[in-house]
Amino acid sequence: MNHLLYFTKKLYAFSGKVLIFNLIGMMLISMLEGVGILLLIPMLTVSGFIDYETTFAPVTELVGFIGLVPEKFVLPLILAVYISLVISQAFMQRNISRRNVQIRVGFINYLRMKTYRELLQANWGFFLKKRKSDLINSLTTELGRVNGGTNMFLQLITSAIFTLIQLGIAFWVSPSLTGLVLVSGIILAFISQSFVKKSKKIGSKTSEIGKNYLAGITDNLNGIKDIKSNSLEHSRNTWLSKLSEDIIHEQTELIKIKTNSNFLYKVSSAIIIALFIYLSITLFRSQADQFLLVILIFTRLWPRFSAIQSSMEQLAETLPAFSSVVELQRESREANELFTQQEYQENFKYEIRKNIQCIGVNYRYNPTEPHFALENINVTLPANKMTAIVGPSGAGKSTLVDLLMGLNVPEIGTVLVDGFLLSGEVQRSLRSSIGYVPQEPFLFNASIRENLLIMKSNATDQDIWEALQFSSAAEFVKSLPDGLDTMIGDRGIRLSGGERQRIVLARAILRKPSILVLDEATSALDSENEAKIQEAIERLKGKMTIIVIAHRLSTIRNADQVIVLDKGRIVQSGSFHQLAQEKKSMFSNLLEKQVRALP
Repeated sequence: MNHLLYFTKKLYAFSGKVLIFNLIGMMLISMLEGVGILLLIPMLTVSGFIDYETTFAPVTELVGFIGLVPEKFVLPLILAVYISLVISQAFMQRNISRRNVQIRVGFINYLRMKTYRELLQANWGFFLKKRKSDLINSLTTELGRVNGGTNMFLQLITSAIFTLIQLGIAFWVSPSLTGLVLVSGIILAFISQSFVKKSKKIGSKTSEIGKNYLAGITDNLNGIKDIKSNSLEHSRNTWLSKLSEDIIHEQTELIKIKTNSNFLYKVSSAIIIALFIYLSITLFRSQADQFLLVILIFTRLWPRFSAIQSSMEQLAETLPAFSSVVELQRESREANELFTQQEYQENFKYEIRKNIQCIGVNYRYNPTEPHFALENINVTLPANKMTAIVGPSGAGKSTLVDLLMGLNVPEIGTVLVDGFLLSGEVQRSLRSSIGYVPQEPFLFNASIRENLLIMKSNATDQDIWEALQFSSAAEFVKSLPDGLDTMIGDRGIRLSGGERQRIVLARAILRKPSILVLDEATSALDSENEAKIQEAIERLKGKMTIIVIAHRLSTIRNADQVIVLDKGRIVQSGSFHQLAQEKKSMFSNLLEKQVRALP
């Protein structure tokens, strides 16, 4: 119930007056329909079946004007009024339905944009703890289920309003018989509560299965080359087969709930209708004409009770999806980097004049872990110089760079930029001044031009070609059939590894960064492409602060400073040649191993 109230509050906060206006419209439609039913009384009078003046005294004032009309015009007048009511009702229903769609679609878009904005503003640590597929699932499948739930909620409101109005009319005509109908509906609703609870429980299972399915499919497609190369098709089929069994079981349980609920409704309806007719005739001794009208109202009301029950079950089944989206928003807000939307939109840029410093920095990804990923880090990276960070796998190289870029915040110690604490405006400005090139280059399924303009939307063709020239990519781009407009496929698959890496480097250079970060950007390249990247880096030296995480030590021979990490600590620092001469050191050991690996 709390989730339903929260959902209602959020929907009202979004739609506001439009929702209220629609509710008023629904009330008017229900009243018009009730008036249409009451018109049956004079129609039956004209036919000679009843006398409304004696049988339905409460209705006399409402339709009394008919007695002033000549007899030959009574039936045409009643039919004309009836047609007018139906047209008015249909016109209002059309407009309300359109606005309901606008409310539903707009509300889902509001949730989508709010969730995505919260995600974008979350810090890097948040994404380290989350499965990418879970985030995708919330933004796609779960929002789709919320969309269906919103539709059910609007239908529920419609049914509830209609039922209340019709109950009011029915009470006006016959309080005793209508009271019996109402008591029957309340009893049925009470019996059906267990189905609502079971539907909500199944909805939670649906969310969990959806997460696992999307996570598995994403992993499988990302690793399809490994699957094909290692003949893992059978094991992957087995995984999906087991998950499919869970899906079948979950859907079977859901249909059991719905069919059991429907069965209970039909059996209860038969019993209640029989009891209603029996009591109406024997206990209340209803007149045939009055009984006919109440039966008519009853037959219109009873399906509404069923519709309300069905909507409640379906809404309960989708509420876990809404809760999942709201929970994701909450977690994202808690991890917010405290940048306002205006600050994200404004173009801040920080030019480093002196250096970046780490003073007594300790960092661990989880405060409950006994060991720090980085411990007692004291280092200075001079501006417009090239600093290389090396060390064995797991030494903390990428973790240190994440701190230097302001993606993570040290648990102990400080990171300073030109003497200013790396936080707030300095952090925001520095982030806008960084060009980052990862080990595994990521490109969008678009043209080369579009991939570059993502970094700087107002860049001219001259700017683009200059960046490509700096990254040693201009020559191969010119040789492509469509040049800059060449489509490069999913993740740039139509390009070679070296070509992708050079395009990503050009993209980083295009924004004219103050800091260029190369995260093992040449580790997967052949010698020729590595040499081209090296040439590009050499052309950039002195123009910006360059930070290189290096696996191949040959690529950092010209670095101004080399920092050696081991088990989260700095064990050496100095120039390449200085460190190479320090015998029995970590750096010389790494260098020796790579020399041995050469053919």
